[in-house]
Amino acid sequence: MHKKLTISIDEQVYEGLYKVVGKGSISQFIEDLVRPYVLQDELDAAYKQIAADEEREAEALEWAEALIGDIVDEQG
Repeated sequence: MHKKLTISIDEQVYEGLYKVVGKGSISQFIEDLVRPYVLQDELDAAYKQIAADEEREAEALEWAEALIGDIVDEQG
């Protein structure tokens, strides 16, 4: 079920939304952006989904370890 919400935003922001997202899609665009910040269960599910991606996690670990090497080199 959807509820109607009236908000006020800067005119330039509205024009940008209208150009980029389109008149009929602004509400859905804003909902998609806001949803993870207000629905904790969905945020938790997103984190679990990301953590379950083993290839992505391996790449992230490799990247983090490379950063540690950079820091050691700079201090060395």
